Amino acid sequence: MLGSAIIVFRETLEAALLIGILAAATRNLSGRNLWMSAGIAIGLVGSLMVAGLTETISQLAEGTGQELFNAAVLGIAVLMLGWHNIWMARHGREAAREAKAMGQAVTTGQRTMSALALLIAFAVLREGSETALFLYGLAAANNTGQSSLLAGGIFGLAAGIVVGWALYAGLARIPIRYFFMVTSALILLLAAGMAGQMARFLVQGDVIRPLASPLWDTSAILPIDSVLGRFMHLLAGYEARPSGIEVLFYVLTLLMILAGMHWSKRRSRIYSPATT
Repeated sequence: MLGSAIIVFRETLEAALLIGILAAATRNLSGRNLWMSAGIAIGLVGSLMVAGLTETISQLAEGTGQELFNAAVLGIAVLMLGWHNIWMARHGREAAREAKAMGQAVTTGQRTMSALALLIAFAVLREGSETALFLYGLAAANNTGQSSLLAGGIFGLAAGIVVGWALYAGLARIPIRYFFMVTSALILLLAAGMAGQMARFLVQGDVIRPLASPLWDTSAILPIDSVLGRFMHLLAGYEARPSGIEVLFYVLTLLMILAGMHWSKRRSRIYSPATT
């Protein structure tokens, strides 16, 4: 539940912020709400289609390489989560500026209202599609039930909408960068945990060797089936008896994403020294 709440909250907040920026920039235009609502609806329909496609492919793979399919989905999810953190480290403010410029262009008549709807539809589709993929990967990695995923998803969705609206309305005074700092750290741990579980599926599919199994055993200290063990497993990919290859995948993923985020921030400071 925690993992799905974090992912859905992050993706919902990003979409809500973009929509809020566009709404603020076009607030005096007649018919704006209709076009924005149409964009949101189109994006949601597209996201549901992507989610349905993932589920269909999963069912086709059942019994015929399910481990390899799960490993492939987890690998894609890890790449997307990592790239997402790296991209946001540099381009988050740039994306906000571009959204504001688009809203002003619509207001002045340089762009049509349909362009506004298309931008919103694309944003919702992108975030919704990523959410569907991430949740499937999370379910595959942690064997999470649908009810738990749904509960966490609903909580994350509601929290994202509320925080996004509060920021748009000026009710929240917390700088948005703090939200993204916390969620980026949590997503980093989720991505590393997914990478470790991907390695486990590849071992089960006889694609790679476990190297050492187990590399250590902390089940006497922190059992995986305990409340704290389960919490750490969902949050950070904790395993009481991990294989060597799982630990290798976990550590390498963690270090590569951290290095990418650091590189992205350095480039951002070099090319935008005046940005505050």
